[in-house]
Amino acid sequence: MKRYFNSAERGGAASLAEMVAAFRESLAGRVVVGPFSKSSDPAFVEVLGYAGFDFVVLDLEHGPNTVLSLQNLIRAAQVSGVLPIVRVKDDVPSLIGEVLDVGAGGIQVPKIRCAKDVEEVLRAGRFAPQGMRGVCRFVRAAQYSATERHQYFSQSNDTILVLQLEGTEAIDNLDEILSVRGVDIVFVGPYDLSQSLGVPGDVDNPRVVEAMRGIVERCLKRAVTVGTFVDTPESARTWRDAGVRYLCYSVDVGLFLEKCSEVVRSLV
Repeated sequence: MKRYFNSAERGGAASLAEMVAAFRESLAGRVVVGPFSKSSDPAFVEVLGYAGFDFVVLDLEHGPNTVLSLQNLIRAAQVSGVLPIVRVKDDVPSLIGEVLDVGAGGIQVPKIRCAKDVEEVLRAGRFAPQGMRGVCRFVRAAQYSATERHQYFSQSNDTILVLQLEGTEAIDNLDEILSVRGVDIVFVGPYDLSQSLGVPGDVDNPRVVEAMRGIVERCLKRAVTVGTFVDTPESARTWRDAGVRYLCYSVDVGLFLEKCSEVVRSLV
């Protein structure tokens, strides 16, 4: 996998702008892979970069972290060259601004239902003229004002925007959602989708698979990049072959449990 920086040449971590640019280049040419992270330990995040993942989704929706602890996880991601994408709890403008201020390379927003939701996220996550994000350059993302101000405001509008579609309402409104310009990735959340279809947790149910395939096909027809969550190599191959390019593979704590269990079985 393409690395975002060469520590021997740079003598340190890549800038956030460099990481975002490299991620966009990778996404344009191949499938990118990264796990969700629910750990509060920066070492876990740092290891994910050394392992070769393209990105990590730092999960504020179902994880224990706050914006205060998040900034150290983002620092760890930059040290090892894995792009930090933050899943926020909701499309609350103040929270979107906060995670971008501490250096998120992208935001992943759940519970998108219609075009209005998309427009609100763009408004909260982009500076003018694309949006109306709160303006402050004395933040970590701007190196606490060390980054030239015009450069910072311009580069900040390149951060990755991922929208999660999780229910039947989003499917019904998919065409209007896809008509809004400025979205980088449409992410299909299989577990929440399964619940909205009346089969909670049964992500392999034919109803769920059919709905997901329909979303993927409609996105690809509009040349919109699609992502989803998988937790087995088989499902990863299935959705990769279907055209999904942003693959969230499992969760850091689940991967750790899986490997620990494998070691125990081999020794007992």
